[in-house]
Amino acid sequence: MCRSIITLRRPDPATDDEVQGAALQYVRKISGYRAPSQANQEVFDRAVDEVSRATRRLLDELVVGHPSRTG
Repeated sequence: MCRSIITLRRPDPATDDEVQGAALQYVRKISGYRAPSQANQEVFDRAVDEVSRATRRLLDELVVGHPSRTG
């Protein structure tokens, strides 16, 4: 069963589980593996961790809303 990746940019911060779940789904889709073979498990897990970290960094650094304009 496939679930849609939910929007993680929202007023309440995304949980680590939500970020990890979205990263896992992304890597599964890109790799074509739902469950990688033992030979690919390490690289698969590393990709999920890297995507999770990049996602968290993106969410933490996004500027939400419009900056006030002066002048």
